Amino acid sequence: MPLVKSFQINPSTSVKIWHIKESYDFLIQGMNLKPESMARLNGMKSKIHQSGFLSVRHLLMAFGYNDSDLFYDQNGKPHLVDGKYISITHSFEYAGMIVSAQPVGIDIEKKRKKITVIAKKFIDYEFQYLKEDQTYIEMLTKIWCVKESLYKLYATPGLSFKQHTLVIPFNHNHNKTRAWIDYDLKKSSYQAHFTDIEGFCCAFVL
Repeated sequence: MPLVKSFQINPSTSVKIWHIKESYDFLIQGMNLKPESMARLNGMKSKIHQSGFLSVRHLLMAFGYNDSDLFYDQNGKPHLVDGKYISITHSFEYAGMIVSAQPVGIDIEKKRKKITVIAKKFIDYEFQYLKEDQTYIEMLTKIWCVKESLYKLYATPGLSFKQHTLVIPFNHNHNKTRAWIDYDLKKSSYQAHFTDIEGFCCAFVL
């Protein structure tokens, strides 16, 4: 399994990122899935989505878990049976997972020009420090990844990227910053970390 990155953020928090190169037939071989997981897999029309789904199960095994150890709540947030926190992401040929003793979120996104079209839908405060130069797409992608990670961590219906989350100023070559959620009269601060992977951005928050 091609784990391109595997590292500890702190003693209780680990991140693993995998480049999906194997075929569907290879990924499904020997895989032990719950009936509901198999039904979900079979309901996917895209091989890319199926490969992403299976890669997540392989990442679970890399952490010492299996499919039966993972379940989802009514908001679609993943949980582990042992009570540890987990967050999952996959985008095109990459999949990522973070497991921790504290609440966490992770997201991977490809750096693409199209993000400039939707920037005003998820950014407000951050426009104060953004510059439309050669780093603009990268910065937008990193901000999106942080906000998506916050959304996964918080898992609360009604949370708005633009209205309820903000990312403290950082430069494109920084590997961490802080981010906030300001929602329902409650403000929470989080560490945000970045890592780059061949045209993709990964961010995770805790």
